[in-house]
Amino acid sequence: MDMKELSGILRSCGIVGAGGAGFPTYAKLDARAKTIILNCAECEPLLKLHRQLLEKNAWDIMSAFQLIGDAVGADELVIGIKKAYKKTVEALDSYIQEFPKMRIGLLDEVYPAGDEVVLIYEVTGKVVRPGGLPIESGVAVFNVETVYNVFKAVNEGHPVTDKLISVVGEVEHPVTVRVPLGCTVDDVVALAGSVTTKDPVYVLGGPMMGNLASGSQPITKTTNAILVLPRAHTVVQKKCSKASIDLNRAAASCCQCTMCTDLCPRNLLGHPIEPHKFMLAATCKDVQKTEVFLDTMFCSSCGLCEMYSCTQSLSPRTLITEYKGGLRKAGVPVPKDVLPEPVGMERSYRKVPMERLMARLGLTKYNVSAPMDNHCVSMDCVRILLSQHIGAPAIAVVKAGDVVEKGHMIAKPANGLSVGIHASVDGRVRQVTDKFIIIDAVPDGGNLVAPAAEDDTERTKTV
Repeated sequence: MDMKELSGILRSCGIVGAGGAGFPTYAKLDARAKTIILNCAECEPLLKLHRQLLEKNAWDIMSAFQLIGDAVGADELVIGIKKAYKKTVEALDSYIQEFPKMRIGLLDEVYPAGDEVVLIYEVTGKVVRPGGLPIESGVAVFNVETVYNVFKAVNEGHPVTDKLISVVGEVEHPVTVRVPLGCTVDDVVALAGSVTTKDPVYVLGGPMMGNLASGSQPITKTTNAILVLPRAHTVVQKKCSKASIDLNRAAASCCQCTMCTDLCPRNLLGHPIEPHKFMLAATCKDVQKTEVFLDTMFCSSCGLCEMYSCTQSLSPRTLITEYKGGLRKAGVPVPKDVLPEPVGMERSYRKVPMERLMARLGLTKYNVSAPMDNHCVSMDCVRILLSQHIGAPAIAVVKAGDVVEKGHMIAKPANGLSVGIHASVDGRVRQVTDKFIIIDAVPDGGNLVAPAAEDDTERTKTV
């Protein structure tokens, strides 16, 4: 299959990065990619879905990974996986001989091994330039669930209609479940049994880079985990902090110990991001050296500085994020032609062990088995967002009252960078706006008319 054909399938089937910002996968297919990497580093603490999915579906995912490599003409395919994931590594070893261009790149159990720039260095030795894209170094990175979705799209014609999510923390039965897109956070948490704390707070995406969420928030293509924590937990309190208070605290107690910079994963790769200098300049309102502020654009927002490194429990990442947002709003571009410094020998002993990070954050007791159920559960109602990816939101092609089948395209890709959105349940469309589509599930039985296809040909379905 050539790159153009594969790109069309991925765009139509709505495949985007199954985590992070949701970059459309078809746009990552590039003939400049001589090395492609499968990311199974499971970056955030407590997350387990990628290693579980790869262990259970190793051949399917490896074959789809090979298909992507062949389409772009890659010379090398690398599976980046932590050596601690022994069962998954064994599953890969049993098939690796079938894929001559593919190799396994073993990673240490450190944070943030799954950061794209860190991962590329660990398995290839290449340093992506500050502010640059991996493709500039001839590399493209795809995560495990994304590639599994590619397999289903190419081999089974299945678009993205559901999502694997790990539910961990203060729940009776931690679990990894497959749910329809558009169901609520509350719906998913209920699948893990009773909540075991009186005043629960939901963190979507993981304790380091995740965000607080309400129970009514809909599940999207990039939702990886729901962490249920007590309101008084350290992680929750950090995410509830206010930037104005954080700035005053920094002005009062930042001692310029440099720990935030010394352990910064991007700084250790030679990128000119120095959180301690930013903290001093921001708290003193010293703008004489503008590069201190401009260099914040090279921050990956991994959160290590404020969740682990700082002995004063200050918030460099939060403040840097505020400043980055202000610079972008003002139209300030990311500095170009910035070259990294050579990677120093000290990097090897400044990696942060995942075990120590979890202990520091009070998460060790939640690091328990969360068995995966790969069968999609049913839901009575879904609210499917039209923007679940970087780029232009999809454009609705259904109206209220239409009956749709699971997998039917309910919103087509917009012009430019965009992908299609599909019904995640069999049902009837209740409401359509420029932001979302609500579908009520319809019980089995009865002949109902489905919406017209894009060529205006009417079709009849039994739902």
